[in-house]
Amino acid sequence: MGLVIVLLCITTVAFAATKTDATILVKDTLAIPGQLATIEARLTASTGIAMTGLGGEPIELLINGNVVARGMTGGDGKVFLHYRPPKQGQKGSTIRVRVRLGNSSRVLPVEGEAHLAVWEQRDPILVVELASLMEQPTARLPVPLPLPLIGATRDLDWKPMPDAAQELAKLTQFYYRVIYVAWLPSPDADGFRVIHQTRTWLAQHQFPPGYVLVLPSGGMLGEKLDALREAGWKTLKVGIGRSKVFVETFLERRLAAIMVPEPSGEVPPKTRVAKDWKEVRKKI
Repeated sequence: MGLVIVLLCITTVAFAATKTDATILVKDTLAIPGQLATIEARLTASTGIAMTGLGGEPIELLINGNVVARGMTGGDGKVFLHYRPPKQGQKGSTIRVRVRLGNSSRVLPVEGEAHLAVWEQRDPILVVELASLMEQPTARLPVPLPLPLIGATRDLDWKPMPDAAQELAKLTQFYYRVIYVAWLPSPDADGFRVIHQTRTWLAQHQFPPGYVLVLPSGGMLGEKLDALREAGWKTLKVGIGRSKVFVETFLERRLAAIMVPEPSGEVPPKTRVAKDWKEVRKKI
């Protein structure tokens, strides 16, 4: 009997050892109460050189510990999970969702997290460039980076601007919702991973939860703003940023733009300038 148990244990361990270690990364989603939302996730495994998508694997979406949607990954490892937030109970909130691997014979258990922003379209929205929340890293660099970019450099400690988390928390506590905009550090950067790193950094430094949006560096912001407004998000009126391209994108659309911290050079006309985050609320 003892020999049988030992053999069973050895078999179980050997079987588990053949399973693949994987990662699930999930994009944030902006949703309207009562309307169907689509949450995108990707299941990948490391090949030693790159991350490879794992197709044909069952994926589950959990909210408040309950499975609310299921799907199967495609050949690229991506899966689209559909969920309809209720009209009551979740509106005006940014909730944390979990995406996990279902019962798999090939892959070890794994899960990821993201934010589902369930906002009323009448809620006022601030769009905040991630760079406006960050100081330059303490590590010495050959030249200062023009903008802090998550994922652009390794082993650099991007620190938050003084008072940024506290001031943004005051703005979002009862009134504003927030969209965080981060730039991809390179054209071939992994958007899923940059979103994950951005969300982790924001949580680590106690910024209020919001919808993280990652775009190609310096581009596509205007198109995204236009698409959001055409989709009914008319209260998207103020952008808080650090870079000239971010500020100009808002001004070109006759939207208010605040630059923080105060730059050393010229600023685009009609830009509101705040020397630090304590001044931002006065400029909105």
